[in-house]
Amino acid sequence: MTIIVHHLNNSRSQRILWLLEELGADYEVRLHLRDAVTNLAPPELIAVHPLGKSPMIEDDGRVIIESGAIVEYLCERHGGGHLVPARGSDAHVRHLEWLHFAEGSAMTPILLQLYTSRLGDAAAPLQPRIHQQLAAHFGYMEGELNHHGHFIGDTLSAADIMLSFPAEIAVMQGGAAMWPKLAAFVAAIHARPAWQRALVRGEAAYAYG
Repeated sequence: MTIIVHHLNNSRSQRILWLLEELGADYEVRLHLRDAVTNLAPPELIAVHPLGKSPMIEDDGRVIIESGAIVEYLCERHGGGHLVPARGSDAHVRHLEWLHFAEGSAMTPILLQLYTSRLGDAAAPLQPRIHQQLAAHFGYMEGELNHHGHFIGDTLSAADIMLSFPAEIAVMQGGAAMWPKLAAFVAAIHARPAWQRALVRGEAAYAYG
């Protein structure tokens, strides 16, 4: 059965398409467009899951949400063992930490910055703390990238795929000079054929979906 990816434009679901391309899995993209005014996901997503969020996949009768859970599920069920360290190893423990860090820690200040940016001067008291947390989290990622250019081991892992989004945000916000290893990491993943195929699939869905 073909995996269905509910893909929201300009969202973290792009890395799910990338993972599926790395796995060589068969999948279908169902595009959902953000509201042009509010930038929120459309109500059609609620028909699939009550929270109405993306990424979301359907596979073998299951609807699965949460990026980390989706990544773990796809690696386990669709031949992604090479992207996950051996269970019980120290590397696997670190891998789990990074999977949860990507959404549980790194995304918190990123989202706070996004939301408070709409408040104008009212957000001023929060900005120093948000900027400090962004610098702390991006700095931590910068320091943990190894000499192979990965967060775990010497080859691409699912942790790298999960961490791609916060790393891209760090670079997009002008942090390439401050975090050169993150900038190199982003450049390297963007050069991967699977990442480029995923981008084409996502853009094709946007153009024709």
